[in-house]
Amino acid sequence: MSNPAKSAIGFPTYVPQSAFGANDRIVYGHIGVGGMGSSHIVGDSCAALCDVDATHLANAAKRVQGKPMLTDDYRRVLDRKDIDAVTIGTPDHWHAIMAVHACMAGKDVYSEKPVCKTIEEGLAMVNAARRYKRIMQIGAQGRSNPKVAAAANYLRNGKAGDIKKVVIWHPENLSSGSGFETPSNPPAHMNWDMWLGPIPYRPYTAETCHFHFRWMMDSGAGFIRDRGNHAISCVMLLTGQDAWSSPVTVKATGKPNPNRVYDAPQTLNVTWKFRNPEWTLEWNQPGEANERLEGEWGATYYGTKDDLILTGGDGGADTEPKAIDYVPPTGGFKHEVEPDNVDVTEKHRRNWRKCIKTRELPVSDIGIQYKTIILPIIANIAYMVGRELTFDPKTNRFINDEEANRFLSDPYREPWSLKGY
Repeated sequence: MSNPAKSAIGFPTYVPQSAFGANDRIVYGHIGVGGMGSSHIVGDSCAALCDVDATHLANAAKRVQGKPMLTDDYRRVLDRKDIDAVTIGTPDHWHAIMAVHACMAGKDVYSEKPVCKTIEEGLAMVNAARRYKRIMQIGAQGRSNPKVAAAANYLRNGKAGDIKKVVIWHPENLSSGSGFETPSNPPAHMNWDMWLGPIPYRPYTAETCHFHFRWMMDSGAGFIRDRGNHAISCVMLLTGQDAWSSPVTVKATGKPNPNRVYDAPQTLNVTWKFRNPEWTLEWNQPGEANERLEGEWGATYYGTKDDLILTGGDGGADTEPKAIDYVPPTGGFKHEVEPDNVDVTEKHRRNWRKCIKTRELPVSDIGIQYKTIILPIIANIAYMVGRELTFDPKTNRFINDEEANRFLSDPYREPWSLKGY
């Protein structure tokens, strides 16, 4: 396997066109328009819609003014010179390759979480965004959530003292289906080969397609990489550890999924131990909510003077009154979000659109979110190899463990490549 920290990623030279037309209007292409992807559609400024499921395309087209291009091949969207920016709402295994190719084509990017599957993919996304000077926002919208901001302001101004431990709780991965569903021909309205794209071929079953791809390691890798992207993004914001740079140890144990088709575990317990400063992060799946503020998922932050609960961490979140009522001191830390009552996800998109015009880094920039997604990725690797590992974020490799380093990238099914748009 190539060393993802040192390998050169081959990008062709690209000279971007001007960002907008004469009317300063951003023209969008939307890739993956079922589920969460459908929420990103800008009906009066959409030039193209892309989805491998024709029913998703037909439903999305009803919400768009005019006659946008409809396609099941994202490359046709990127080829359009009139498109300034794209949203990516596909299954996880497509996020990285589409985002990299969009940067190479001169498009700004809003990509859903999780950021990517592998360390190699995450590095490629950061490199592409920086090389092509593209704005890339990741849909970890907790950073646009007022309740998350309130919790961050409380903790970052020292009200709980030094944070020594954070414990995340979350329900188990699902185990729906029998595990014995007979493969069948894909529905006539679906391009199954394009749905699979870069991951290894597998026959179509409903148990491994829409939503349920989440329980397959090559396409979803369980809730830890899905909601874990949200939860850990909030942890790093609230603890001030977005730029963590010292080696971290990780240990993970879990129970296999009873559905024999799914290779993501049903339960998963992870401990990461950080240095400089020393603190511990736990992912308990399942875990128990803190009785002071219950939620389906969330985290308790334990400091030397106090503790604080934050439930959720995406569009929905809540925290304790002591944080909501806290007013940061003049000159203190202050994480600000737009004060209006707009839906949190729309706030997050507005931040991206603003940054497309100002060229500032967005609140959930790919650089921040790459450092976030490292932690779920290495947790799954620790689970798969069955031992404690130490990961060095400066080299983007495990220390003294070449077997584990083999999992830092996944081979793509031909003809897909991060290098070849």
